[in-house]
Amino acid sequence: MGRPMNKTRLDVIENLLPRLQIPTELLTEDRSLDLKAIFGVAPKILHFEIGFGNGEHVTALLNANPQDHVIASEPFINGMAAFLKDVKDNPPLERCRVLMDDAIKVANSLPDASVDFLYILNPDPWPKTRHHKRRMVHSDNLEIFARILKDGATMIQTTDVDDLAGWMVSETSNCPDFEWLAESSADWQTPPQGWLPTRYETKGVAAGRKQTYRVYRRKPRI
Repeated sequence: MGRPMNKTRLDVIENLLPRLQIPTELLTEDRSLDLKAIFGVAPKILHFEIGFGNGEHVTALLNANPQDHVIASEPFINGMAAFLKDVKDNPPLERCRVLMDDAIKVANSLPDASVDFLYILNPDPWPKTRHHKRRMVHSDNLEIFARILKDGATMIQTTDVDDLAGWMVSETSNCPDFEWLAESSADWQTPPQGWLPTRYETKGVAAGRKQTYRVYRRKPRI
């Protein structure tokens, strides 16, 4: 069970979340989500972050890319509340839309070739073998991600769990739509240029956990 929320966090869940949340009636999972309808304008560059924790990477994305738009999902209320509390007075909010639910509902609703950057940062490892099918990076979901990413778009995966790292590499390498951009082990052991570390990542490194980074390019459609 998560820790009880204070008044400020309860307030942003009640008052700010409805303003930023993608309306559930638009999540038809039939590839028809109208991005102009949810943002007010058609995004030129769209980032999609899956499972954002406390949301500091989303905030950094918005601040570092003042012309871009971001969709971000986080199913847990404490993480969503932490993000909303931190950004409630931040003007880039108009370029951000969120979902406090399963990210695949968004992915299935997005049009083909609509996303420029996809982030799957330190997802739940689901360590028990019988739960591996729940892992965010697996063959079925990778087909969805390939569909929504533009040709040449970037997908970034990170984890500090060795078993999950191997799984993610294997699953993504078996998907013909992605090209892994690493040329040496240093490329996946070193953060990409301009990387915006999350609080979870920073604490993990301080605790001695080894964070790995895999950057993929969506291959051109034939």
